[in-house]
Amino acid sequence: MAKIDQLSVYKVRSVKKPGYYLDGRGLYLQVRNESSKSWLLKYSIDKRARAMGLGSAFDFSLADARERRDDLRKLIKRGIDPLETKAAEEQAKKIEAAKAITFRAAAARLIASKRKGWKNKKHAEQWAATLETYAFPVIGDLPVQAVDTGLVMKILDPIWSTKTETASRLRGRIESVINSAKAFGEYIGENPARWKGNLDATLPKPSDVATVKNWPSLPYAQMPAFMHDLRAREGIAAAALEFQILTASRPGNAVCTRWEEINRNAVIDDIDHPVAVWTIAARKNEGR
Repeated sequence: MAKIDQLSVYKVRSVKKPGYYLDGRGLYLQVRNESSKSWLLKYSIDKRARAMGLGSAFDFSLADARERRDDLRKLIKRGIDPLETKAAEEQAKKIEAAKAITFRAAAARLIASKRKGWKNKKHAEQWAATLETYAFPVIGDLPVQAVDTGLVMKILDPIWSTKTETASRLRGRIESVINSAKAFGEYIGENPARWKGNLDATLPKPSDVATVKNWPSLPYAQMPAFMHDLRAREGIAAAALEFQILTASRPGNAVCTRWEEINRNAVIDDIDHPVAVWTIAARKNEGR
């Protein structure tokens, strides 16, 4: 019969060499170094070898560990796996925690965390406004965990065909709020606002229902003032738009340009000095 109670209080306190030190009946003192010691229960259930941590040896005494071991072995004898029981308890705690925060509160927290990264203040205002107008009346005061695909559809369906761009952005914002809640352990399960493999099975593609609005061209006489204002703006977007105007190119081609596509010293007939020539890669025009 295996010996038990092989460890002593002094041994637990003084041992420094890394390793596993058996006390008995599956209870081990696990030593990583002088400042890292913990209790470990090794057992077998349904022919499966299992190992369960019982806490730090600095927080739980040898007597505490033995008492915990004996309690757990009673469960094992009854065919109950302590690890599975622990996992179920943790899952229940997560679900309970999820009930403590509403979708409105989760959205406010996400907006606050992202606000510093948004250079445009209007972006944060648009986030809050679309959620306030369309999402909060339906799910704002519900626990975030209660939000399901049916509720998301209740929000999106009425405006999907009439305000497609707004609805599409709203869907992405709801998805982001729920993803954030998942990171906090407040939402369990698949994101109900996810597009691919979820809402795409019910709603038509935004491109299939969006109303195309053609904008009038800028009068030629106003172009100098417009370019002056454009060049005064900072950021890559302004530079990309200027490049697109000067080259009369499509937005997709302009934003995908690579330096190797531009020859700054090209020789052209009838021009007595080198010029810059941009050769657009054929792959960029595929599918257009």
